[in-house]
Amino acid sequence: MSNEYRHILVAVDLTKDSHKVLERALPIADRNKAKLSIMHTLEPLGFAYGGDIPMDLTSIQDQLDDHAKQRLAEIADPHQVAKEDQHVVVGMPDTEIHRFAEEHDVDLIVVGSHGRHGFALLLGSTSTGVLHGAKCDVLAVRVGEDDSKE
Repeated sequence: MSNEYRHILVAVDLTKDSHKVLERALPIADRNKAKLSIMHTLEPLGFAYGGDIPMDLTSIQDQLDDHAKQRLAEIADPHQVAKEDQHVVVGMPDTEIHRFAEEHDVDLIVVGSHGRHGFALLLGSTSTGVLHGAKCDVLAVRVGEDDSKE
């Protein structure tokens, strides 16, 4: 088994920190001549509202999906990430990231981490969830305003 990564998945939340996460992954992909995929997970609207809304949320979900694809392209396009390697999926982030990684033979997942402490760390974040279920390496890139001196 080689030490090189062959397929890197960058999981982003579409905030301004997403650029930093992608930029950390790019040189790793270059050095390893690896395929790079970028993805964002949208939580399903029905889940957010408890699923008992009597209206059809499909058109709203489609609008959110389109908006997320636009935002993802704004992050990925300047770095020449091909359209077919930009993915917006609906579901719970850590579950969908693990599923994508297994289905596409990903051997490194790069995700942003806010470096939370105490309760926030206990309650978990996407990066913690990704780390715990991953069958491959995970790189957590420190992001966010970490001005607090703890």
